[in-house]
Amino acid sequence: MTGRDGGAELEPIEPSPVVILVRPQLAENIGSVARAMGNGGLFHLRIVAPRDGWPQERAWRTGAGAHRILDSAVVFDSVAAAVGDLHRVFATCPRPRHIIKPVLTARGGAAEVVAIGQRGLRCGVLFGPERAGLDNDDIACADSLIRYDLNPGFMSLNLAQAVMVFGYEWWLARQDEQPMRELQTNETVPATKADLDHFMAHLIRECDDSGFLKNEQKRPGMIRNLRHFFNRGEITRQELNTLHGVVSELVRGRKLRPR
Repeated sequence: MTGRDGGAELEPIEPSPVVILVRPQLAENIGSVARAMGNGGLFHLRIVAPRDGWPQERAWRTGAGAHRILDSAVVFDSVAAAVGDLHRVFATCPRPRHIIKPVLTARGGAAEVVAIGQRGLRCGVLFGPERAGLDNDDIACADSLIRYDLNPGFMSLNLAQAVMVFGYEWWLARQDEQPMRELQTNETVPATKADLDHFMAHLIRECDDSGFLKNEQKRPGMIRNLRHFFNRGEITRQELNTLHGVVSELVRGRKLRPR
């Protein structure tokens, strides 16, 4: 969908993280998110499996001039596809339970996102559907969680408010131009989420063949735990190649052993 008359001129502020809305339910909420993004200097919007399809004219009516953001929005069928070209992914999660991942405040998460962008890496932030939020499989695609430090007795934000809080903190965090830390990768580069998905497919396939995942009831949780393990920090392509080799050699050794 191309531009609408009367839309404000919004220039991207780079490096800008990607805002990823997972299964949003109302077009009006997507428009309000675009408005919040414009206020926070965020520009890149991705939408995963919107309930009512896309585009929806109602989004532009509630976008209050953030037409360029809506015009450039990209739709994906799954979270894995939406984050495939990213190096780091954060997930907003009000009540992280039974999940072993770093948990950051909105301010800490925004500072981390700025530092990631200063290292030339692409990153995104997941926001869940209005009614239920992100599920465990969505969160498994993220490296870290962001939890807003709000009144524990009433932590009820609508979708646009959640994006606005993060956008505000990201805008402020940009004022510090010096990266807080760097990852020395020498001749390799950080792996993207698609690189990691390729390795996970290899690992899970061999785990299935070996019988490690034979318990069908526990299998989804075990796979999520494996993904959580590799998603806790930046892993390089060279390291993934090494792990591919490890899995392949384990399989080769198993096949060569006499029964």
